[in-house]
Amino acid sequence: MTGKILVLGASGHVGRPLVKELLARGESVKAASRGGQPIDGAESVAFDFAAPDFAAAFDGVDRAFVMLPGGYVNSRELLIPVIEAAAARKVKVVLQTALGVDADDAIPYRQVELALIASGTPYVILRPNWFTDNFLNFWKPGIDHAGVIAVPAGEGKSAFIDARDIAASAARVLTSDAFDGKAFNLSGPEALSYAEAAAVLAPVMDKPVAYTPVDDDTFVGILTGVGIGEDYARFLASIFYPVREGWTAGVTDAVQTLTGHAPRSVAQWAQDHAAALRA
Repeated sequence: MTGKILVLGASGHVGRPLVKELLARGESVKAASRGGQPIDGAESVAFDFAAPDFAAAFDGVDRAFVMLPGGYVNSRELLIPVIEAAAARKVKVVLQTALGVDADDAIPYRQVELALIASGTPYVILRPNWFTDNFLNFWKPGIDHAGVIAVPAGEGKSAFIDARDIAASAARVLTSDAFDGKAFNLSGPEALSYAEAAAVLAPVMDKPVAYTPVDDDTFVGILTGVGIGEDYARFLASIFYPVREGWTAGVTDAVQTLTGHAPRSVAQWAQDHAAALRA
C-alpha cells in the first residue's frame, strides 16, 4: 500500500487523532473536512457531504476512513455514494458505523455496511460503543449548569470507549490487510451506568455530578435548547433505546486485538481531560 489515506471527518473527535497517528506511522494522509482546513501537516481537501467532490477527495488515494460526522441523520443517502465512489476506484474502505447496527438489516447504517460488503472493494467495519468523549462534548453543559447528566438511559450500562482508541484501531486496520473483510465491535474495558460514570467524573471535576434519567422528549428539549438541531436530537434520543435494553453493556477485546494495548477506562479518560472538564 503506497498511496494516500483519505480521512473523512478529519477535524472531528476520531478523525483528528487518526490523522496524527497515521502521520506518525509515516503514511501520506489526505485530511478531508467541510472547510478543508489544514490538520497536523496532512494534505487537506474540502469535502461536503451535501455536494461531495469525489475526484478531488480520492485522487491518489488507495485507502479511506469513512464516517459520517455528527449532526447528520441520513446515513444511507450520504454514505452509500461515498462507498460507491471508493469501490469504483478499488479503494480500501474502513467504515465506522456504531455498535448494534447489525441487529437488523433495515437499520440505515447496516444498509451502508451491506453496500460496502457487496461492493467488492477491500473493507473493514468498526462499530464503536458510546464515546466516553460525549461527557465533554455533549453532556458537560448540563453538568456545568445544573450538576447533572440528564439522558434517557434508564439504568442501562455502556462500555464507553475513548475516541483515541477508535482512532488507534482505525490506524491499525488502515495500515494492514490482515483484518480485511472483518467487522469489529469496539468497546472500553468496563460497562458503567451513567450514575457510575458520574461518580467517576465528580472528583475530577471537583464538583457534585449526578445522573438524572429523563424521557426522550425532555432530552430532545435539552439538546435543542443548546443549539442542536431537532432531527439530530431525536436521532440521539432514539439510540438510547439499546442502552436501556442493556445491549451496550458488552465488553470486547477488539481494541486489544487491533492495537496491542488495552482500551482506556472512563477514569483514565477523565484524568487525561481534567483541565477541559474543569473549565
